[in-house]
Amino acid sequence: METKQKLSPQFYQNLGKLFYAIAAADKQVRNEEFDTLKDLVKQQWLGINSDGDEYYNNAVHQMINVFKWLNKNEKLNAKIYFDDFVNYKNEHQNLFTDDNKKLILKTAHAIAISFSGLNKSELMMLAKLDMELKK
Repeated sequence: METKQKLSPQFYQNLGKLFYAIAAADKQVRNEEFDTLKDLVKQQWLGINSDGDEYYNNAVHQMINVFKWLNKNEKLNAKIYFDDFVNYKNEHQNLFTDDNKKLILKTAHAIAISFSGLNKSELMMLAKLDMELKK
């Protein structure tokens, strides 16, 4: 595992946008997709750096908060939120360690397959994400 670093709430907010974009790729966000994100935040994301740190735990929960807010208040325009994430990633390359990239891909894939497997739009977005994270 690479050196642990505390990441800002903005990092996790942008991940919330990305994971929303993955769920909304097929123009419909389902409860199973949101539930998968919540489970993975609990099981995977909170465990990597938390050490009981309340600030860190609150920052990580920004993924869920942003996803939920976008789902409730925004139109299902996955491209906008995917592009927002890519712009953030390009401006903050140093935050995207190999471990972070692996966990991002794992989470995105789990969200995409959580309801009836992968469809074409989700598969295309996952491929774009994979290419972006390899840059």
